[in-house]
Amino acid sequence: MTTAPHRVTFREVFGVAEFRAMWFGELLSIAGDQLARVALSVLVYANTGSATLTGLTYALTFFPSLLGGIFLTGFADRFPRRAVMVTVDLTRAALILCVAIPGLPFWALCVLVGCVSLLNPPFKASQLALLPQVLEGDRFVVGMGIRSMTVQSAQLLGFAGGGALLLAMDARLALVLDAGTFVLSALFLRFGLKARPAAASGEKRKPFFSSLSAGGRVAFATTALRSLMVFTWLAGLMPVYEGIAAPYVASSGGGSEMIGFLLAADPVGSVIFTFIYTRWVPAAIRPKLIGPMTALAAIPLLLCFLQPGPIVSVILFVISGGFGTIALLQATASLTVAVPDESRAQTMGLSNTGLTTTMGVTPLIGGVIADHVSAQTTVGIFGLAGLLITIPLAIAWQRSFSGQAEDGSAKEATRAEHA
Repeated sequence: MTTAPHRVTFREVFGVAEFRAMWFGELLSIAGDQLARVALSVLVYANTGSATLTGLTYALTFFPSLLGGIFLTGFADRFPRRAVMVTVDLTRAALILCVAIPGLPFWALCVLVGCVSLLNPPFKASQLALLPQVLEGDRFVVGMGIRSMTVQSAQLLGFAGGGALLLAMDARLALVLDAGTFVLSALFLRFGLKARPAAASGEKRKPFFSSLSAGGRVAFATTALRSLMVFTWLAGLMPVYEGIAAPYVASSGGGSEMIGFLLAADPVGSVIFTFIYTRWVPAAIRPKLIGPMTALAAIPLLLCFLQPGPIVSVILFVISGGFGTIALLQATASLTVAVPDESRAQTMGLSNTGLTTTMGVTPLIGGVIADHVSAQTTVGIFGLAGLLITIPLAIAWQRSFSGQAEDGSAKEATRAEHA
């Protein structure tokens, strides 16, 4: 008589004290970040009256992270990861406090905001690289799912909550509050995590610039790893509708109130699908579903060729966003455990940088296309492109996962299965 495999519960994951510390720290940082982005927009527009400069400041909360993802994430392999996260949190707190200084020149504000964004990737890379040591086996994927639901829920509520708070407080006070969340996060991490040595120490520690290229070589060393890396980047292609939300709603015949529902579709789908995936999908089959789940994220977008109305579109985007999120979740988890610990943070930094780049370029290209065809057709084109990329990628991953690929891919695929 065989017994059913044990399924890890959320309670079991939250029972790990180190995970609780990481989760609380991240929750505080997300809340502070969302509030700060709204506060910065209000502060800059009030001082300059320029929509262009306001948009530039908002962009600076994202784009410098591309450089940080390439050049700074390796520090999370070269130094103890707890120390990296605490240092980054305290540095970000100091920078945000400087932004809140009255009378600060606009150029100085841009530099400070850019530096904060630059420091985000090493923090996230440290967190992702450390999580498999905190949560072993299937707990890791469930923990990743909890993080994903937390991030999506915070994004869903953050801007509305941030706007409501700014009605009751000054924008500079909101920035001080943001700095406080970073300090609290640092305290949670410093006293909630065990001290661990650096992953790349001793003979494993390469010169700085050599480690940058080594991380890239590791990430693309085999078919399995290459497939997983591209899967994580592909996740930024599907939500093109978020970048063209206003023209999409106008093209589909909806009122301005539908823009909020359209933007909420992806986070809502993400939370629902992640809960179902981590709660009821058996751990043994999860890695095999990366390709099918990515395809299922693209297929609903093909229905946009039929020019659906706003309500049907929101339903389609909930489904697409849900499948896209769990595909990204599993691809990231499998990639994280498939690479050596001494290169893990650098690899995850490369993954996040590619994803961020895709998410930045996608709405730009989508906007250009939407100027020549309808917004619905634009979304359909991106869905078709995503599906065409997914099919060969899924075949390559499935072959490597099954142990049929060459150059040792089966070994990495086997390691990924334990995610």
